[in-house]
Amino acid sequence: MGNNRLKVLMVGPDRSVRGGVSGMVNNYFDAGLDRMLDLCYIGTMVDGSKLRKLQQAVKAYMRFLVKLPRYDIVHVNMASDSSYYRKSLFVQTARIYHKKIVIHQHGGSFQEFYKQELSERGRRRARRVLSMGDAFLVLGTEWKKFFGPLIGEERITVLPNAVRIPEKTEKRYGAHRILFLGRLCKAKGIEELFDAVRQLRENYPDVHLYLAGVWEEEEPAGQMRMPEGCVTETGWIGGEQKQRYLQECDIFVLPSYFEGQPVSVLEAMANGCGIVASRVGDIPDMIVDGKTGFLCRPRDTDSLREKLDRLLADPGLCRTLGENARRKAEEAFSIESSIGQLLEIYRGLAGGGK
Repeated sequence: MGNNRLKVLMVGPDRSVRGGVSGMVNNYFDAGLDRMLDLCYIGTMVDGSKLRKLQQAVKAYMRFLVKLPRYDIVHVNMASDSSYYRKSLFVQTARIYHKKIVIHQHGGSFQEFYKQELSERGRRRARRVLSMGDAFLVLGTEWKKFFGPLIGEERITVLPNAVRIPEKTEKRYGAHRILFLGRLCKAKGIEELFDAVRQLRENYPDVHLYLAGVWEEEEPAGQMRMPEGCVTETGWIGGEQKQRYLQECDIFVLPSYFEGQPVSVLEAMANGCGIVASRVGDIPDMIVDGKTGFLCRPRDTDSLREKLDRLLADPGLCRTLGENARRKAEEAFSIESSIGQLLEIYRGLAGGGK
């Protein structure tokens, strides 16, 4: 690796994909990571039909084979399920070519996938593939505890997701505008959210829920009973439009059953929202219950409703938690800090470190 400029070949979902991993990748590009090193990004998955996804995966792997010889480090963004199987091929190929490998694990449901869906033989293979990473990045301490016994804690580094911290604007706390950002499906707690909002309207007739996302194909909106007259579906939003909703809504909610370290929560923190999110994955690393937001129990409408009620009833409390959340985002989850840590990992590998 004699060249002074780091050469990194990164793979992950296409940057157009609607999801947290592609959102994090785009945050890196928006912050200029591609100008700091020789970086090539290959998107292995796109939204759409199974055929379109298969075509993209094949095309991505062929492009990977062409690009691989001139790069020194391969950075693989991996989740669970089909992402794990797809990325395993890239990891094993990079090992054959004797490249330094960074495995960046994002999957919020990987623990369930590993324990419940893989056979014993499949788990052995997973441990072998994951151990091929010269560096193994996880989003928080809970994931380090899980992966440590599988591959050895010494190779694991906690690298939190990160966001750009916007200029501070005056938020109208007490507006009773609740924002949800993400895929619309049962696993995101949408049914419990609808039930909670329906009950909250009895005391807060002005409450309004903004659903910023798209319905999963297998779970159309008609299968869930949406509260009437207080829900706006924006579709998938990004850029300035998303920023406007984050600024105009005083409350953010994410009642998921599973999560890694959702970028949407970080964005809400950075914008000073009062936050209610499930106590799952690495969310407790982000949200200190009662100080930077509220944590609720997953799959529990009463817990979700009670925490939302506290923010709706007390705009001063909502402001305090929102301002505390913004300060924590500035201190622990800025994109500049994350890029600095990632570059140090790359330099360590380029210098021969394990």
